[in-house]
Amino acid sequence: PMASRVSFTQVRLEAELERYRAECQWDRIPTAVEQMQALRPSAYSARCELFQSQPPHPPPFLDDYGTLLMAEALLEECLQENMDLLRRSKPLVDKTQPKLCKAKGHLNTILSRGHLTPRYLNEALLLMAKVHYVQGRYRDAQGMCARVGLEELTQDDQPTYHLRLLAEAFVIKGLSLDHQTLSAVSRVRLSEREEECLSCYLRACDAALSYLQELDKVGLYSYSAARKLAEVLLSSVSEDSYWPPLGPPPSACLPPFHPLPHPVSLFIQASGDAVISRLPDQAEARQASLQDATSVYDLLTIGMVRRGQYAMLSECLERAMKFSFSEFHLWHQLGLSLMAARKGVGAVSVFKECARMRPEDPSLPLLAAKVCIDQLHWIKEAEALSQSVVSMGEEAGEFLPKAYLALGLCCSLQASDGKSEKIYLSFLCRAHSLDPQDAQIAMYLALQLAIVRQVSAAMEPLQAALSLRGDDLHSLHLLTLLLSAQKHHRHALDTLTLALSQHPDNFNLLFTKVKLEQMLLGPAVALQTCEEMLQHWQSRYDVSQVSPSGRKPSIHLTLPDFQDTSTGSQSPSSIALSRLEAALSEVSDLSSTRRQGPTYIWTILERIWLQAGELFMADSRLKEAQFCIAEASSIFPNSHSVLLQRGRLAELRGQLDEAKGLYDEALAIHPTGERILGRLLVKTGRVYLGEKVLRDAVQIHSTSHEAWSGLGEALQSRNCSQAPDCFLTALELEASSPIRPFIIIPREL
Repeated sequence: PMASRVSFTQVRLEAELERYRAECQWDRIPTAVEQMQALRPSAYSARCELFQSQPPHPPPFLDDYGTLLMAEALLEECLQENMDLLRRSKPLVDKTQPKLCKAKGHLNTILSRGHLTPRYLNEALLLMAKVHYVQGRYRDAQGMCARVGLEELTQDDQPTYHLRLLAEAFVIKGLSLDHQTLSAVSRVRLSEREEECLSCYLRACDAALSYLQELDKVGLYSYSAARKLAEVLLSSVSEDSYWPPLGPPPSACLPPFHPLPHPVSLFIQASGDAVISRLPDQAEARQASLQDATSVYDLLTIGMVRRGQYAMLSECLERAMKFSFSEFHLWHQLGLSLMAARKGVGAVSVFKECARMRPEDPSLPLLAAKVCIDQLHWIKEAEALSQSVVSMGEEAGEFLPKAYLALGLCCSLQASDGKSEKIYLSFLCRAHSLDPQDAQIAMYLALQLAIVRQVSAAMEPLQAALSLRGDDLHSLHLLTLLLSAQKHHRHALDTLTLALSQHPDNFNLLFTKVKLEQMLLGPAVALQTCEEMLQHWQSRYDVSQVSPSGRKPSIHLTLPDFQDTSTGSQSPSSIALSRLEAALSEVSDLSSTRRQGPTYIWTILERIWLQAGELFMADSRLKEAQFCIAEASSIFPNSHSVLLQRGRLAELRGQLDEAKGLYDEALAIHPTGERILGRLLVKTGRVYLGEKVLRDAVQIHSTSHEAWSGLGEALQSRNCSQAPDCFLTALELEASSPIRPFIIIPREL
């Protein structure tokens, strides 16, 4: 009986020690070790007698086992006491860290004796690797990890704390590799090491998740443990290992079973347990748990933002609101995440609530105004929000110039509602005078001057903007358009080439390049740029993946060329028609595939095809133009842009009734293209109706020389004395007309 009691006491103590190690309760280890050592040889002999054989996991020589446990406890306590130094990657030194020095001495002693079984030898080696790492000896740490038999740690029926040790082993190995410098090595070797590091981090995350799941099974799950593990993992994974949401991830970064980066998975688990007590008599506990929860959500934000998971982040933060309804920080984070996820309506509501909680903060209504302008086009709402900041006067501080900028943009975007250009120019001038060092304000002042055709005056603030931020996309684009408005097309193309060297992926610049090339070099050169844009679109948005149905979508991304100019022969029209029929037959197959992903990427592709069609029409190659229009139509069949171009093609073919029907359809969808329809009406003898349409056009597009010229033709056809004035206005506007309208530059806050 005595032997049985001693044996079961020994078993209980060993189980408790495993639990303490799994839960990281290091302060309880010394007492348990003392109790175990008090029982030692007789207890172990009794245990063997009880089992009548060697137990499944006999401890090593008991002194060494206890020393191993004490070394681990001392090391972990030392690390907890020095987290600030470790976060700053400051190595720990023996003379200032007695616990570390003592732990290292214990480990050296038991490793030199050689009495440990393989299981506990591995544990001692991992602890020594951790010692080397925190003391900055990264090569030694890597060497210790190399000596560990990982197969022993990954076998079935391992104790829970082994999963923690395994996660730490991979993190230490990855971090040690990261810290080592490579001199005069090839890029291939560097790439191999980066892949090895990333592999270590991913395996560490797998082990860490398994560790947390095991804790959860026995009711030991702690979100603070998840938070600490995720902090380590998040700091270890480099920015380069995250990928943009729309782009294909690097193959080394894509384990097939984890849709999210593992640190983010840990934070989601942690945030699920970050419950805040709302009982009135637990204010102090509530504040502590709130701080813990806030730190979890902040780290979750860092992890998810790196990967562009804004929508999922906003959902996590929304769940936090029921426990922290009056906590400004979490409200603010929620608003920012909704804005980044382009959930504009929700973002505006949240920012308004933030402004109610902190009415003295001018940044909050401006954030709401930004969403209203950039995402929702709620211009009246944005104007009211901006005006509330302007009303704060000097109390708005550095945000006052931005508030005037927002007001100017709102008035500019509502210019068709009868707003005087003097009003919105005064707002922008006021913003510029308050902060002449703000490049964005200077650029938008220049843009507004350009829109009202004060081209020369626009150059001064634009030069100020470029002197402050010489690589700014919109400033360089505006300079290109201003030079084209002054008919310096060669200089404009040179400026655009400079802009594209700094922003090679910007399609708006590439469309302007097509127009300038058409003007200077002819449609053939411009078509080559369209071809490059198609290929660039495909490589950027990766649409050649296999569709869910298993078929690879066939998308024509090569411009048609039905004439064989090298031989002088012309391909039969039947070949052209067969290619057009093939393109049209794919519409049903592509309709589902092409709608995947954000709408704007498909709008870009539609615009590329329509631009190519326009160039073919300019070159009198109508079959090729029809092919391009069919490709655009397969993306958005009822787009007003497609209908307008179909009408233009019908007009060139002399099918005027069909052209008018298509123009009417386009105008019913979107009020643009009136000048085209008006000129067609005049051309077909419906002069009065055409004149009415053109008068509406010059009201809406007051700086369109084409609309004024068309109105002049309508008035001249009925011998009206106002016709010369319209032609004169058209000539004046054409003299300052850019290659593309100035309003292609987005007006955003």
